[in-house]
Amino acid sequence: MPYSAPTDTTTDNLAAAFQIEGWPVRGRLVRLGSAVDEILSAHAYPEPVAALLGEACALAALVGSSLKFEGRLIVQAQGDGPVRYVVADYDTSGTLRGYCRFDEAEVAAASTGFARPGARTLLGEGVFIMTLDQGPDFDRHQGITPIEGESLSLCAEHYFAQSEQVPTKVRLAVGQIVGDDGVAHWRSGGAMIQAVAGDVTRGSTEEVWDRTRALFQTLGDDELIDPTITPETLLFRLFHEDGVRLEQPLPLAAVCRCSPERIVGVLGSFSDAERADMVEDDGKIRVTCEYCSTVYALDPAEVASNADS
Repeated sequence: MPYSAPTDTTTDNLAAAFQIEGWPVRGRLVRLGSAVDEILSAHAYPEPVAALLGEACALAALVGSSLKFEGRLIVQAQGDGPVRYVVADYDTSGTLRGYCRFDEAEVAAASTGFARPGARTLLGEGVFIMTLDQGPDFDRHQGITPIEGESLSLCAEHYFAQSEQVPTKVRLAVGQIVGDDGVAHWRSGGAMIQAVAGDVTRGSTEEVWDRTRALFQTLGDDELIDPTITPETLLFRLFHEDGVRLEQPLPLAAVCRCSPERIVGVLGSFSDAERADMVEDDGKIRVTCEYCSTVYALDPAEVASNADS
């Protein structure tokens, strides 16, 4: 069914926390339209691979937007399956980028069934990794757990249970919506709830958590990616009897951090002989960013000058 893109940009490309009145539960919601479409359309990904990367982007925004410091959250999964690795890189300014490396023939062989192959089928035996990067003045913090289940949402739930000991439920959805222009555009969405531990004042929170999980399970994939359903409407459908409030959303955008200066700096780490082998017939060194597919044509003399300085 075709949908029109929302005219109110506050309903799309956002991450926001939500509160259920009086409940010891934290929640977050992510809606990605043009931002994830730009990331997934940068490469000719097979449909299952694009969907996996769309999940990773939504998950990175869900978790990363909750950080209380300036820096980056990197969500990565890698294994021995048709998809060698998937990575989504979230910056706390609200920017996203992502990339998948895969074997096209192996992905095609894994995609012969009726259902879209999920994370475990595509990634095989491997690990799920979340990395917190606060910049060069701090050590990176990295958590690693085995890949569990046929979706990155299950991997994330397992990660939080093992690494953070926080009861967590995650829903992720990715799909294509045909717009008024007749073109199919990628969309993704995600929602996450986490239990707040009980204490002397609060008492046990298990009963409330069980009720929240039951309501959360009624959330449909179509609701997460439907551009005609606002975040407020989505949350009202889930928790209207108890009162739910969406906090100020953070805008999200697809932004790659590549630049000519960064590429020149990387090339400067190679030897003169290695750089000489990179020079093409027209006298340029060409480098393609694996994230956004931007091609940089560089003058070898400029690269050499930077390496010598």
